[in-house]
Amino acid sequence: MFWLKMSHDDFQPMQDDDLQSEGRPRDHCGVFGVYGHPDATTLTYYGLYALQHRGQESAGIVSSQGDGHQLVRHAGMGLVSSVFDDATLKMLRGNRAIGHVRYSTTGSSSVKNAQPLLVDCSRGQIAVAHNGNLVNANILRDELEAYGSIFQTTVDSEIILHLMAQPRHGDRENNLLNALGRIRGAYSLVIMGENEVIGVRDPHGFRPLSIGKLDGAYILSSETCAFDLIHAEFVRDVEPGEIVILDKDGMHSVKMDVPSGRQALCVFEYVYFARPDSLLEDRTVAHVRMALGRQLAKEHPVAADLVVPVPDSGNYCALGYSEEAKIPVEFAFVRNHYIGRTFLQPTQLIRDFNVRVKLNLIAKAVEGKRVIVVDDSIVRGTTARARVVTLREAGAKEVHVRVSCPPHRHPCHYGIDFPTSKELLANEHTTEQIKSYLGADSIGYLSLDGMIRATGHPASKFCAACYTGDYPVPFESDLDKFIMEKRRTQRPPLAADVVDDAQQRLL
Repeated sequence: MFWLKMSHDDFQPMQDDDLQSEGRPRDHCGVFGVYGHPDATTLTYYGLYALQHRGQESAGIVSSQGDGHQLVRHAGMGLVSSVFDDATLKMLRGNRAIGHVRYSTTGSSSVKNAQPLLVDCSRGQIAVAHNGNLVNANILRDELEAYGSIFQTTVDSEIILHLMAQPRHGDRENNLLNALGRIRGAYSLVIMGENEVIGVRDPHGFRPLSIGKLDGAYILSSETCAFDLIHAEFVRDVEPGEIVILDKDGMHSVKMDVPSGRQALCVFEYVYFARPDSLLEDRTVAHVRMALGRQLAKEHPVAADLVVPVPDSGNYCALGYSEEAKIPVEFAFVRNHYIGRTFLQPTQLIRDFNVRVKLNLIAKAVEGKRVIVVDDSIVRGTTARARVVTLREAGAKEVHVRVSCPPHRHPCHYGIDFPTSKELLANEHTTEQIKSYLGADSIGYLSLDGMIRATGHPASKFCAACYTGDYPVPFESDLDKFIMEKRRTQRPPLAADVVDDAQQRLL
């Protein structure tokens, strides 16, 4: 271990051709790591399968056969099942591995940005997989490039590798701490060196990261559902600001030497992102979502015949609403789980193809009924409106929309790909306007207090900036997903340096 010393017309909703971009918040990333198991690569492969809901753009694994051995990497675009095959997994065999599934929150979706990233530098081989978003990435990259760093990607995660490789800190045992001291924002990391696997969670704890154990080997995962799949024992969560080192001597823990700040676990993990069978801060996500539904029924009751969930993230909330309201649940929307990217644009003949291809309605179940539709969130409102239209066309007598979180009025800068403020429906319009736009008989959002109460934790534990605008960590005003790509257009042509130099000599 050599990095760390132990110490309606008014509305203009965005139209997307990608089914993953249907006006909902999109997933971010999932990380996984294993140290000390002979089948580490296979375990990582299955771990990424369990975390696939956190990112479907690319997947990758870096592995090693032991201390001092070369690190081997394979990554590609697509789902885990399409990126890896038997031959690839044999090539990656080893007793330690880290893996990543990605949805891009900084940097475009391309194979060069697939993780884990792997470099070879004076400190040996280093690989990193990152869930989150660095809010000072642009500043740090400018600084690093000024000192001659050459970047191969447009992801903020590469900045972490460059900082770790800097020689100017002298004491190389401390360079991970120095690197972490420079970055700001949300990050849960799994890092592999030639002798260890390391897990890191930022001081605010924006993104989850847990520790498991299997046959004496240690596991790191974004969610505990991955432990269940491989029959690993859940040990505990990595604490905010904690660095966990896994090596031949076992597991060691170090706290970052940073000022203690407020905790800021993303509350939207409970609402939408985490799998319902995961344990998050000692609470099963499914149980929290049922509590959200019960609270929603208390705050926004309405006479109706059926409670209809929007699958999958609305299922447990709808069950809670049904239980509290004493109104039966009807799973009238059927989800198609086998959806890739659509390359042909829908025609007017199938004007709502992007909605119907994912969710189909059992029309007979809602015909003549007063229906309560329970969804986890409404972001741009395009799909919510289409679902109301579908219910009306099927003969629903009334359609009441209920949402298991407050209105999203502010973008996220910590790793969730929310749209800009102007694209957020609730930022631009009142609740009454939203009801009219959706074509619903009524709409009810869960209150912020009600949402927090349903989690069973105090408000001080969470980041709820997408609802309140209270951001725990300051960020650049021009920060967005493609900030690294935009930097290219802001530079003078390369030849300008030659011309400037020649003119200076003439003078």
